[in-house]
Amino acid sequence: PSALQLGVAPPANRGIAILDFFLRLIAIVGTLASAIAMATTNQTLPFFSQFVRFRAKFNDLPSFTFFVVASSIVSAYLILSLAISILHIAKANAVNTRVLLLLLDTAAMGLLMAGSAAATAIVQLAHKGINKVNWFAICQQYNDFCKRVSGSLIGSYAGVVVLIILILLSGVALSRR
Repeated sequence: PSALQLGVAPPANRGIAILDFFLRLIAIVGTLASAIAMATTNQTLPFFSQFVRFRAKFNDLPSFTFFVVASSIVSAYLILSLAISILHIAKANAVNTRVLLLLLDTAAMGLLMAGSAAATAIVQLAHKGINKVNWFAICQQYNDFCKRVSGSLIGSYAGVVVLIILILLSGVALSRR
């Protein structure tokens, strides 16, 4: 009898399931750290005197708020998906849950990419500005703010890459059936 007939996962599928689990942990770290870094970003600068100050906060810009919400939703999904990933380690021949993860991973990747792209557009504008419409670069004044939001995007895009790898792994695991 084959390994599938005995109810034991073939070694290759078990290896894919273990890799899936560890990649999910990496994606959780990237997306959660990005959401936290962005949500806690602010900088205050004095203007003319100590009594008049300008403050830049992430929630001043709707794109950054969308980024935090999207990253948080994807982080929560990834944490919940660990249970199914553990199930695949124990029972690597589960097809229905693998298809479900494939669909949900694709949706999560799309949401995270949308949030990251929206925030990237604003970061680009903050760094470069657009002189033709008198939008000035603010990163010369709010340097710490810009560094922190730019760093936040790195973790988010790492999460997007890991989700793409997870989608490909699910496809490989399903094709082995």
